[in-house]
Amino acid sequence: MSWKKQYHNWDEFQELDETNRAELDAIKADKEALEDRFYKYIEFGTAGMRGLLGVGTNRLNEYTVRWVTEGLARYIATQGKAASKRGVVIAYDPRYLSQEFAYVAASVLAMHDIKAYVFESLRPTPELSYAIRYLKTFNGIMITASHNPSDYNGFKVYGEDGAQMTPEAVATIVEELVKLESHELEIKKIDTEDAIEKGKIEVISTIVDKPYLCDLESVVVNDSLIRKNGGDVSIVYTPLHGTGGVLMPTVFEIAGFTNVDYVSKQMKPDPEFSTVKSPNPENADAFKFAARLGEDNEADVLLATDPDADRLGVAVPDETGAFQVLSGNQIGALILYYTLSERKKSGLLPDNGAVIKSIVTSDLGGKIAEHFDVKMFDVLTGFKYIGEKIAQWQSDKSYVYQFGYEESNGYMLKPFTRDKDALQAGLAFAELTLAYKKQGLAVLQVLNGLYDQFGYYTDEVVSLTLSGREGLAESARIMSSLRETPPKSIAGLTISKLEDFSVQKRYNNSTNTETDIDLPSANVLKFHFEDGSWFCVRPSGTEPKIKFYYCITDKTAEASQQKLEMIKEAVSSLAK
Repeated sequence: MSWKKQYHNWDEFQELDETNRAELDAIKADKEALEDRFYKYIEFGTAGMRGLLGVGTNRLNEYTVRWVTEGLARYIATQGKAASKRGVVIAYDPRYLSQEFAYVAASVLAMHDIKAYVFESLRPTPELSYAIRYLKTFNGIMITASHNPSDYNGFKVYGEDGAQMTPEAVATIVEELVKLESHELEIKKIDTEDAIEKGKIEVISTIVDKPYLCDLESVVVNDSLIRKNGGDVSIVYTPLHGTGGVLMPTVFEIAGFTNVDYVSKQMKPDPEFSTVKSPNPENADAFKFAARLGEDNEADVLLATDPDADRLGVAVPDETGAFQVLSGNQIGALILYYTLSERKKSGLLPDNGAVIKSIVTSDLGGKIAEHFDVKMFDVLTGFKYIGEKIAQWQSDKSYVYQFGYEESNGYMLKPFTRDKDALQAGLAFAELTLAYKKQGLAVLQVLNGLYDQFGYYTDEVVSLTLSGREGLAESARIMSSLRETPPKSIAGLTISKLEDFSVQKRYNNSTNTETDIDLPSANVLKFHFEDGSWFCVRPSGTEPKIKFYYCITDKTAEASQQKLEMIKEAVSSLAK
C-alpha cells in the first residue's frame, strides 16, 4: 500500500486519539514529513522495535504498540494454553509514554486471555529479564529506547529464558505483523481497569526486587574485602534520570560500599533527560555533573547507567586528577581480568570456564582469557546470542560461563539475568576499583599494565546517521559496494582476510581460500589486517545508522592511535 493511502487511512480514522490527531493535522501540508511517517512500518526485529515517537506507521505510538503486541499475542496463542496462562511480564523506563505503552500492551494481551504482569513503577531492563525467569512467564516486554535521545522509545520482547527473542520466534511474529498491516487501527484492547479488576492484568511491586537484589550480592568476588574496606573507595553514581536510581543505591548499600555520592540533579526520572545532550553513558558529556562532584570529593571512580540500566559507563581520574571516560572495551577488559584473576586465586575458576564477546568487541579480551586458560567465544552482536550459549552450556555441561560482554558498554557476570546488566557491572567495577586501590594502584595504571602485558589496542566506533528512505538506500549502497568490490588494502595496509557474515564465509586473501563461519547470518562485514588489527561495518538493527567498528593494535599506544586515524580516514573515503 502506498504511503498516501496509509496516511488517508489514519486521517479518516474517527477514533484517532487527540495526540496523534494534533500531530497529523499539524503536518498535513508537509509531504516530506507525511511520507517519512507512512512510507513503511517501523521495523520489528530480534532487538524488538525502536524509533521516534509520533504519528504514523513508521513511528512509536499507541497504534503501532497495539500492532506489535497483537503479533506477539497471536504467536503466544500458537504455543498452547499453558503459554497464555504463564503470560507476559512488562516493565518500562521513564521515557515519554513508556507507562502508557506498557498498559496498552497489557490490555491487548488481556484481550486474548494472556496473563499480563505490569510493574507498578520504573524498573531496569535486567530486572525485567530476571522477572521472566522468576515468575516463569512465557515472554517479557520492556518499554525503552535504551540510550537514545528523549524523542525515541522502543519495545523489546524477551523469551522465556530471559534473553531477547530468537530469530526464529521473531520471524513467526513478523509473519503475523505482515498480515496485520493496514489493520493496526482496528486492533482492540480490553479496558485496563476492568482487566486489573478481573485479574487478567496484575500490577506487581517488590515481589521481584528482593530476590533480584539477593542474587546481585553474589556478583561480589571478594566479599570480605568490601565488608572490611567498603568505605575506603570513593564512588560517584548517576542513573542519568533513568531506572538505575530505583535499585543501584540499595545495591551499593547491601554490598557494603558506604562512601557513595549521588548526582542529585540526575537521580530523579526525567523523560526529557534535561541535564545531558543524550543519556548515553558512553559519552563524556554524560559525566559532566558526575565529574564536578567527583572532583570535589576526590572520587576514585564515576559510574553512570543509561535510562534502562543495561549499559554501564565509567570514568576514572588520571594522574592530574581529571576524569577520563573509559571505552566499553576497556571496561570489559578490566572486569574480565579482575574477575578471572580473583576466581583463580580463590580456586573458583573451573577448568572448563568460558567467556563470550561479540564479533565487534576488542580482541584484548581474548588475550586475557587465554592467559587464564579460559576459552573465548565470539558471537554476533546482541546479548540473546550470549544467552543462547549459556543455555547450551547448561544443557551439555561443556563449559561454565564466566563473563559475557559487548563493546557497547554491556556486561553480564552472572547468568541469573540473560541480558546485559549495568547493576551487576557497576558493582563489579566498584569492587575492582577498591581492590586495586588497596594494592596502591589506580584503575588507569592497571589498564596500562594490561596493555603492556597483552599489547596495545585502540578501539573506536564511528556511527554514520542515515535517516529516512534515502538513508536506508545509502546504507544498502555502502554495504553492497564493500561486498562487490572489497578493498585489498586500506591506508597502505594489506587486508589479509574478509569475513562476510551474511553468507557465513571467511575469505583468506593470502591463500585465496574460503571457509565457513559457524554463526547465524547477519549483515556484517569484517576486514582483518595482517598485524591483527581489524575494522567492521554493520548497519544498526535499532537505529538509523551504519556503524564502523575499529580495533587497532600496535607496539605502543601512540602508534596504535596514529594507525587508527589513518585507517578511519581511508575507510571514510571508501564509504563515500
